[in-house]
Amino acid sequence: MSRIVVGLSGGVDSAVTAWLLQRQGHEVVGVFMKNWEADQDDPDCPIRQDFLDVLAIGDALGIEVELVNFSREYQERVFAYFLSEYEAGRTPNPDILCNSEIKFKAFLAHALSLKADFLATGHYARLAGGPGNRQLLKAVDANKDQSYFLYRLAQAQIAQAMFPLGELTKPEVRDLARQAGLPVAEKKDSTGICFIGERPFREFLQRYLPIQPGSMRTPEGQVVGEHQGLMYYTLGQRKGLGIGGRRDAQADVPWFVAGKDMLRNELVVVQGHDHPLLLTLTVNATDLHWIEMPPGAGRRYSAKTRYRQQDAACEVAHLDASSIQLQFDQPQWAVTPGQSVVLYDGDICLGGGIISGNAIHAG
Repeated sequence: MSRIVVGLSGGVDSAVTAWLLQRQGHEVVGVFMKNWEADQDDPDCPIRQDFLDVLAIGDALGIEVELVNFSREYQERVFAYFLSEYEAGRTPNPDILCNSEIKFKAFLAHALSLKADFLATGHYARLAGGPGNRQLLKAVDANKDQSYFLYRLAQAQIAQAMFPLGELTKPEVRDLARQAGLPVAEKKDSTGICFIGERPFREFLQRYLPIQPGSMRTPEGQVVGEHQGLMYYTLGQRKGLGIGGRRDAQADVPWFVAGKDMLRNELVVVQGHDHPLLLTLTVNATDLHWIEMPPGAGRRYSAKTRYRQQDAACEVAHLDASSIQLQFDQPQWAVTPGQSVVLYDGDICLGGGIISGNAIHAG
């Protein structure tokens, strides 16, 4: 029997994680992480209700529950990066950094201070291999697989991690929650970035970064509208552009964000989902991290350039200590600087890097 700290979020996944481990005979301790200092009267932040749900889960399972505040660490290690990336015109993924810097670093250290043998979370992923050569695998449920968000974990972090839901599907998890009588069995899954909650994204970002409106233009230089600030837009975005009133043959063809001219403060927009500027064959990435061993140059793998994307076949065209270049068999749509490209060898997540802005587009 092991002593296992479970990160309880107030949702059904972490609740079932704790229940499964308890059923296996382990000593389970629940910990709720507070990563954001929201205004007490902020209706968009669910943290109060989530903690009440965690307390209800603890009561149902008869386990100890603790609240730990990692807001300072989150501000320094995740949120500062989040703001700097948006200010630079890129689109970061703070959930990936939260996993490597908060959940499996600051939180893991706290779990070990509680004499825990392992830290368990409700992530949908699997682990394999032995000490020193642990592997991160995709979850059985392809629709819920979260290995993409965990690709920056190191061997030492994975060695003390447990993902009990990796072999289950989401419907099975819901059924187990009902079977166990857990109070959150029917609770809706949370979506979006944790510290933004349900409030409009632009409204949130305006609190921290100055608004700098500018022109929206086509690649040919024709001004077709005005943007509210480059930080509010991401490549491939269709909604919220506000381009209308045109009276030409393509008036009904939708507009998409295809690029950002940071020097001129201009947003480049194109018409048509499959415009060449939205299709990328070659992707470059830096800030690399490999879980076990780096991939082999010239070898074929699959990769994702965003979460909830089908694996795409590719070849490692170039690899050194600081950068990688991937050549895809088929054009990838709206590859976005600041996001992560994650490589897979079958079900094995090898690691990946941060997409840089020098992509080569399909013709």
